[in-house]
Amino acid sequence: MVDHEVRLPDGSRSSYLVDESVPFSVASLIIDGDDVLLARQYRYPLDRWIHDLPGGAGRTDEAPLDAARRELEEELGIVPDDLRPLHTFFMNPGRASWPTHLFISTRGIRPGLADLSDPAEQVRLVRIPLSELDALIATGAIVDPPLIVARAVAAAQGILPPLGVANE
Repeated sequence: MVDHEVRLPDGSRSSYLVDESVPFSVASLIIDGDDVLLARQYRYPLDRWIHDLPGGAGRTDEAPLDAARRELEEELGIVPDDLRPLHTFFMNPGRASWPTHLFISTRGIRPGLADLSDPAEQVRLVRIPLSELDALIATGAIVDPPLIVARAVAAAQGILPPLGVANE
């Protein structure tokens, strides 16, 4: 957290704490046929296993697309054939300075080499039919904001059917 001295729109001065710990984050929505490929991992702050998009923090020496490719291979052991930008948003614009870059792949994957060296990051690849993902979102079982945003944006752009209307 960095404490900034700021001038507010009304001219008054204040301090503002901003999390500047990473330059950006990435997450990727991977569609393989009728399935969505997700990460299933334990999230300590929630004290439970959740489904989320594979992704993580970018490095200062890499572009967001390269970070997304790296995270996909490290976490799920896959290399997508057509990873492309989907949307950029700010997870917590009130306190964090970095953007979250979302990517999507809809046209094929190849095996890669997962990184299993970090015992704190136990990630499992899970295939979920789109209709099941939509049901999990509707019931509140999906709590990962990038996954919810990516699903909604992919529908809004016509890449995926509207939420809840996926063919079974």
